[in-house]
Amino acid sequence: MIFFWRMSDGLFLRCCREMAKKYPDVKFEERYLDTVCLNMVQDPSLYDVLVMPNLYGDILSDMCAGLVGGLGLTPSGNIGINGALFESVHGTAPDIAGQDKANPTALLLSAVMMLRYMNLNDHADKIQHACFDTIKEAKYLTGDLGGKAKCSEFTNEICRKITQG
Repeated sequence: MIFFWRMSDGLFLRCCREMAKKYPDVKFEERYLDTVCLNMVQDPSLYDVLVMPNLYGDILSDMCAGLVGGLGLTPSGNIGINGALFESVHGTAPDIAGQDKANPTALLLSAVMMLRYMNLNDHADKIQHACFDTIKEAKYLTGDLGGKAKCSEFTNEICRKITQG
C-alpha cells in the first residue's frame, strides 16, 4: 500500500512503482493518506504492510496509537537486513521531561519487542505480563491513563511484579 500527495510525492511514488514491477507477485496499491486513515479506523485488517514517507508514517502511527490508548502505550520497531532499532512511538516528551510524569509503557514494550527479536522470549514475557498486570490493576497509572501515579511509581510496581513472579 503506497500513499502520496497528489503533486509533491512524485519521486517516492515513481520508485515504488518501479519496485512493484520487479515483484509482480506482491500486491501493490496506491492510496491517499486520508482514505487509509478512514479504512484503518474501520478495519485495520485490510492492511498487511504499509510503505510511505516519514511524515505520513508519523500521522498514521499517531492515529493508530490513539485507537489503542495513546502514544504512551505504543511501541515500535524498525527491522532491517543488518540490524534493528526499537523505540517508543511518541519520542522524548520534552514538555514533561524531568517531572516524573511520563508513561514508560511504550518504551518497555519496545524493549519487549527487542527481546523477542533477540529470541529472549522468557525475559520479554516477564516484562510484558508485569506491565499489562500493572495497567489492569489500575493502582499505579500515569496521568495519560487516567491515574495520578508518577512514572517511577508505575515502573517500581512493574519491577516488583517481575521480581515476585
